[in-house]
Amino acid sequence: MQRKILIYNSQTENSISTKELLSKKLIEKNFTIVSELDSEVELIVCIGGDGTFLDLIHEFDFPEIPIIGINTGHLGFFQEIMPDRLDEFIDNYINQKYSIQSMQTVMAHVYHNGTCEELKGLNEIIIASNANYAYSVHFDISIGGSFIERFSGDGLLVSTPAGSTAYNYSLGGSIVDPRLRLLQATPIAPMNTTAYRSFTSSILLPPDLSMEVKPVDNSSKVKITIAFDGFSKFFDNVSNIEVSLSETNVKLLRLESYDFWSKVKSKFL
Repeated sequence: MQRKILIYNSQTENSISTKELLSKKLIEKNFTIVSELDSEVELIVCIGGDGTFLDLIHEFDFPEIPIIGINTGHLGFFQEIMPDRLDEFIDNYINQKYSIQSMQTVMAHVYHNGTCEELKGLNEIIIASNANYAYSVHFDISIGGSFIERFSGDGLLVSTPAGSTAYNYSLGGSIVDPRLRLLQATPIAPMNTTAYRSFTSSILLPPDLSMEVKPVDNSSKVKITIAFDGFSKFFDNVSNIEVSLSETNVKLLRLESYDFWSKVKSKFL
């Protein structure tokens, strides 16, 4: 029985040469290398940076097959190994010296023009104006059906533990261990004046509660951007947006040497 591995890579020179070398080594170990996903593929290898990894999961609609990343980008937080460790990866994979880390995703149900559209992200969902923060937005925010506040500012970011080290961290949000099940809502440039009062720090939500975001002005002039993992869609006539944890998970193959907090230290400290 042939063992299929799909290799997905960015188009940088380093990524292409790494793919060629890895393909050669895997073929020598009797694996078959493919570029299309089907039911016989047992592993996806992503060569590039974190952006390439996010492109992969959206292009293949959050595949259930385990993914391992080879970092030829910059930060490479999702990427497990460096190009000089290909032999170590192959040996560990053949001998099953690895674990599977399940990463939660976040979803938004956007109600607009009498319809509902679902969007999903591994890192985060961002709700903002549709003009690259050119004007402030005003939202009524409820959690678990209870009204919390009227938020005013550039927008809101709701991140998963996986996304806590991305844009959320740049906004002053907390780094969250991916073994925890929660969502983190972090304000983007909140207003806090005598006229407007908004929360200025992150809010942590348990997995069974959702956040409802309702534009204060529900006229056709209200135009909202929903961004998810670097992708974005624009909406008008938005009545409300519900953000919650999704049942979809992304599986990362981790070698025995992987440790989340060691990676945090090496990438951020």
